[in-house]
Amino acid sequence: MLTGIFINSRAQEVVMPADSTQKNTTITQVPADSVKSDTKSKKPSMYCFNLWADIPITAVAAGWSAFAFSHIYSKTPSTPEQIMALDKNDIPKIDRWAAGMSDENADATSDYFFYGSIPVPLFLFLDKKMRKDALKISFLYLEAMSITGMFYTGTVYFVDRYRPETYDTNIPVESRLSGNYKDAFLAGHPALVATGLFFTAKVYGDYNPDKAFKWVLYSVAIAGTGATVYLRHKAGKHFPTDLLTGVTLGTLSGILVPHFHKNKDLNKPNMSLLPYFNGDTKGIYFAYKF
Repeated sequence: MLTGIFINSRAQEVVMPADSTQKNTTITQVPADSVKSDTKSKKPSMYCFNLWADIPITAVAAGWSAFAFSHIYSKTPSTPEQIMALDKNDIPKIDRWAAGMSDENADATSDYFFYGSIPVPLFLFLDKKMRKDALKISFLYLEAMSITGMFYTGTVYFVDRYRPETYDTNIPVESRLSGNYKDAFLAGHPALVATGLFFTAKVYGDYNPDKAFKWVLYSVAIAGTGATVYLRHKAGKHFPTDLLTGVTLGTLSGILVPHFHKNKDLNKPNMSLLPYFNGDTKGIYFAYKF
């Protein structure tokens, strides 16, 4: 049986005659453009949605976050006796060394990273490919931030853990009575910063898998999240385990939400498999687009 192979910059084509006993078999080069195939169909979108699942998930997550945000900062105040009874030795060893940390300047600086990271994904729309999918990417970002917000507010809402600064005896007892001092777990600033920055890097990389600039964005995400972690630690807002949990939540949300919505068809090769006829020769036409 004779097999003809023709390769160019667009496709590799193989003609396989069905009758191997035929003496004179013609091998014909067939341009990929002359064959009707899926290669001319519209390129699938980068991300796809299941609206019956995505809309309820996003609505519930965003709704809960909005509700809980108004409550986690207005918890029942502590009594002076409760504050005076706080003992560092009751804190697990992994976190104990952070008790008593406090720095107002670090706290204020961390807010710049927090509020500055939220609009970062807007820069994705400078790219024409992503600007065409602006609505889809915006919805994905809303979903990612809502999921992060749901887990953040959920833990803080149900878990009372004193912040490290509550153990700073240099701060008057009266100033440490606020319910906000019981919002240590988990770290919200690093979680939301990580979501915004890693989401940006992930989406850019999906649209531009061959561009090295995506690694710059991942480096910025790591640096920005790391700086936020340091500042929140120095400010005495969270213990190490609070920070680690927050970073893990934000990073996973920022990366996995677009990952699970990525169109699986984009991972399939462009192939054509069709019957082939050329005079007395019968076979199968195979084309693969590189």
